[in-house]
Amino acid sequence: MSPLSDVLRRAAIVLVSALGSLVLTFCGAINVFPINEDKDLGARFDREIRANPAEYPIRKDPGARQYVQRIVDKILTSPEVKYRGTFAYKCEVIQNDKTINAFCTPGGYIYVYTGLLKLVDNEATLAGVLGHEIAHAELRHSTKRMTTQLGLETAMAIALGNNTNRNIELAANMFGGLGLLKNSRDDETDSDEYSFKYLKSTSWYPGGILGFFDKVKGRSAGGTLERLLSTHPLPDDRIKATQDRLKKANIPPPTEAQLNSRGYQEFKRTL
Repeated sequence: MSPLSDVLRRAAIVLVSALGSLVLTFCGAINVFPINEDKDLGARFDREIRANPAEYPIRKDPGARQYVQRIVDKILTSPEVKYRGTFAYKCEVIQNDKTINAFCTPGGYIYVYTGLLKLVDNEATLAGVLGHEIAHAELRHSTKRMTTQLGLETAMAIALGNNTNRNIELAANMFGGLGLLKNSRDDETDSDEYSFKYLKSTSWYPGGILGFFDKVKGRSAGGTLERLLSTHPLPDDRIKATQDRLKKANIPPPTEAQLNSRGYQEFKRTL
């Protein structure tokens, strides 16, 4: 290689690196991870959760899981869902009445605590929460954060397909357990919006998540809400944003058929 060619090559590397750095800095939406890595990370977390029944006691009774899975499967029929058939979208119920939370790993493994199931009053509210969790997987929030946090060199190595497994291991360890699932306010707003879009194509009231907000906003930030707030910030503007979506879409107040309060109360008695 001639000295001039070598200079040009080095200049190109510097330019690409500089542009990549700008993109990573100013465009948090970039994601260098392929879809398969979302799937692999989700499967890894699922194995870790199942191997730790002391912290994540999965409910043995299949009835609750089947009820939640049925709602998820119905949400997945929305044309807004992109990775239906690609991500797992499998549900489990964690038997812990003191924890009000639900979470979804990359790749669509969904976990709902009995504390949340017992808190909400109707099926539309639970559907709103589940739609929100599905949106976190669909929008690939976890691997987008990994792209930002890992830095340019590692992100470019992943993008180029170099040492991907080692980098995935590094990323998962860096976030520490389920720390990978800690969402930003922007993530939460985006997931609320997509939950609304998903539910618009179902029989449920698309503003059902407001019922969840009403339940938790008057509670103490500690205790049963500690784990929820650590992964799902609940600013007041999320409530207003949902109300604005309902108004803009000209959605009338919900009917009982859209809420299914009676059916949900029957389900709660089985918990």
